[in-house]
Amino acid sequence: MQHQDYMQRCLDLAKLGGIAVAPNPMVGCVIVKNNQIIGEGYHQVFGAAHAEVNAINNVVNPADIEGATAYVSLEPCAHFGKTPPCSNLLIEKKIAHVIIAVKDPNPKVSGKGIERLQKAGIQVTVGVLETEARQLNKRFFSLHEKQRPYVTLKWAQTKDGFLDKLRGPNEKGINWITGEETRALVHHWRSQEMSILVGKHTALNDNPSLTVRDVAGQNPIRILIDSQLQVQNDLSLFSEAAPTLIFNRLKNDQKEGVEWIKIKETSTKLILEELYKRGIHSVMVEGGSRTLQYFIIDNVWDEAYVLVGDLKFEQGVKAPVLNKIPIHAHTFGTDQVFYFKRRS
Repeated sequence: MQHQDYMQRCLDLAKLGGIAVAPNPMVGCVIVKNNQIIGEGYHQVFGAAHAEVNAINNVVNPADIEGATAYVSLEPCAHFGKTPPCSNLLIEKKIAHVIIAVKDPNPKVSGKGIERLQKAGIQVTVGVLETEARQLNKRFFSLHEKQRPYVTLKWAQTKDGFLDKLRGPNEKGINWITGEETRALVHHWRSQEMSILVGKHTALNDNPSLTVRDVAGQNPIRILIDSQLQVQNDLSLFSEAAPTLIFNRLKNDQKEGVEWIKIKETSTKLILEELYKRGIHSVMVEGGSRTLQYFIIDNVWDEAYVLVGDLKFEQGVKAPVLNKIPIHAHTFGTDQVFYFKRRS
């Protein structure tokens, strides 16, 4: 096997950690001796052992570790966090060569793990499948390089470009645009993100739960923009299914899984700054039209999914406008899925 093959195994293992490791990165590690994998592991849960620890503990004969090569999908840490530094462990176990996909963007680590290994006489190689490793942890890299969460926009619109029908004063509930298969896909997307955000009108009109129900997965943190606190706490957003953050201009408070965060204006800049401070590394923005358009206008988004259902409203709430060509499009059930990516 080649370096790329072993590193690909690291990335495949890392993916198994998923959202359970957030806001930490997904990391995989493979220990190789005489062209044979003798141990492998991945970071499984936030606060638990890192990939290198699990890989070393997985080696049947500990004596085999001396002189072995360790492949790691992200630079081994060099600081004491919730666990001891992994670079120290690799040195202690007398690993001969450490091959790293990409340097850690976290200032507490960046370059320090590599330097520590090299000073201990360990050969270090960096950059094997670097692009793939960055893509795997795009949310983690956004948090540390852009000082904001990775932002994914998502909305469903009709063939004639509407998000919703025109509503009467007491007309509530979701006007479904996409089919059930696509709704399950959306729940899968939600399960990959640390948080999900909507504006006041979406909460009042649709009363969404913003949870993962149609697939197995972890519910994201729910975020509501409600500057004047007009949304009543008897809506689904206030259920115990997940924590809820409410950005507003009136009060700071905390009660039974709900936190009210007072900011001087409910702008994308201040909201993303607050999420960054809390270590929330990704957010899916699901509506409504004005909220989505603010993120587009302010150019603080990274990718977008636009779902086009097989129906027309003829009039209603217009969908946001991206003014970009999609990267790809495909049919899913009775719907069309268009994927966009913002160029940095």
